[in-house]
Amino acid sequence: MAKLELEKFLPYRLNRLASIVSGEFRSVYGPHHDLTIPEWRVLATLGQFDEMGARAIGVHSAMHKTKVSRAVKALEDRRWLRRRGSDEDRREEILSLTAPGRRAYDDIVPRALAFERRILAAIDADADAEDVLLLLTRLERVFS
Repeated sequence: MAKLELEKFLPYRLNRLASIVSGEFRSVYGPHHDLTIPEWRVLATLGQFDEMGARAIGVHSAMHKTKVSRAVKALEDRRWLRRRGSDEDRREEILSLTAPGRRAYDDIVPRALAFERRILAAIDADADAEDVLLLLTRLERVFS
């Protein structure tokens, strides 16, 4: 029977790498703004799309609804986001960043992009973010 060598097993390596990158990336937004990973994902999603419902945030950021709910509550407690009723569905609330939330997002984005450049530089001096993202998209399609 063949043995599985974890250090050469792609699913293991991808999972390990994702964990390492996520932990390192926390140094970009955590110390400066004391955010958790789910809080950062909610902040980043609202920063990108301006407004969105919690369900859509969960789908976009691949987070369980309870994590989204806790992150939304924490950001709301900090007065970094606000809620308003949805015109289409009275059961849903639309979330958006407040001015302080937008300032935090705007403060983090340049550091996030610099972090991404460091990763790309480690891959190859000529690495193009679009090529790397295309490869990741192909891998994601295998499992969706």
